[in-house]
Amino acid sequence: MSSTTAPPGTGSELSREQATVYEPPPGDLARSKRAARLRRLPLLPALIFVIVATQLPFLATIIISFTSWNALAPDDRRFIGFDNYVTVFTNPANRDAVLTTIVLTATVVGVSLVLGTLIALLLDRKFFGRGAVRTMMIAPFLIVPVAAALLWKHALLNPSFGLFNGLIRSVWDLFGAADPPQIAWLTRFPLLAIEASLIWQWTPFMMLIILAGLQSKPGDVVEAARVDGASSWQIFRYITFPHLRRYLELGGLLGAIYIVQNFDAVFTMTAGSLGTANLPYTIYATFFQQQSYGLASAQGVVTVIGTIIIATFALKTVSSLFEEENA
Repeated sequence: MSSTTAPPGTGSELSREQATVYEPPPGDLARSKRAARLRRLPLLPALIFVIVATQLPFLATIIISFTSWNALAPDDRRFIGFDNYVTVFTNPANRDAVLTTIVLTATVVGVSLVLGTLIALLLDRKFFGRGAVRTMMIAPFLIVPVAAALLWKHALLNPSFGLFNGLIRSVWDLFGAADPPQIAWLTRFPLLAIEASLIWQWTPFMMLIILAGLQSKPGDVVEAARVDGASSWQIFRYITFPHLRRYLELGGLLGAIYIVQNFDAVFTMTAGSLGTANLPYTIYATFFQQQSYGLASAQGVVTVIGTIIIATFALKTVSSLFEEENA
C-alpha cells in the first residue's frame, strides 16, 4: 500500500522516504481538465481561421516550390525536386537580389537605430511642448508605405519640381551662381533614395522603442552616479547604454523583419530597376512577369525561412525583456 502525503491543512506528517506528491481525486482532476478545455474553446474559431488563412497557403507554396509550373507552358507541369531552390541560390539575378536585400536592410536598420537613439535621448529631457513634439516625430511611421514612397518620389526627389533640387537652386541663386545642378536622384542614386525614404519612415519606430527603454531606466542609480561625480558621457556609457542594449536589439530585429519584406518603396520608386530589386520584388517579377509559379514559390519559401530566423531572435529578446521586468 503506497503512502501519500495528506492534503495541506490536515496536520499529518510523513517521513521523507514515504512522502510523495499529493494527487487530487480523479473527479477533481477531470473537472479541472474540462474547465481548461472550456476556457480554450472560444479561441478555437480564431485558431482555425489562422490555420486556414496562413498555414494552408504556405503548405501549398511549399508543394508548388518542388514543381516546374509556368503559366506560359501549362501542360508541362511536373515534379522537379529541389531544382527551383538550386536556381534560387545559383542564379546571378537572385544572388544580386539577396545582396541588395542585405545592404538595404542593414543600412536602414543601422542608420534608423542611431538616429532614433539620438532623438530619443533628446525627447527624454523635460521641455515645454514635449508631448506635441513626440507626436509629430512619430508621424512618418503612421503614413501608408505607398503614400510615403510617392511623397519621396514626386515631392522630394523629382528633378524638375522636387524639394531637394528646389533647395539647391535657392542656394545657387543666393550666391549668384548660374546653372544650378538638376540632379535626377532616382536614376543617379536609386538605392540611396530608397534607403533615405525608409530611414525617414522607420526612425520614429526605433525612437519609440528606445524612448520606452529610457523611461524604464533606474533613476536612483543615475542620481547616485551624479552624486559620485560621474559625467554625462560616463552615465550614458556605463548605465544608459547597457540598459538600452536589449531595446536596441529588439528594435533592430523588428525593423529587419519588416524591411526584409519591403516591397512598396522598391516597386513605387524604381520598379526594381537600376540594381534596386530586393527579394520581395524579385518574387513579384518571377510570379507576375515570368509567370514561373514554382520558382517564385521557392523564392518565397527562402524569404519566409530567413524572416522566421530573425523573428526567433526577436522573440527571445522580447522574452528576456519581460524576464528582466519581472525580476
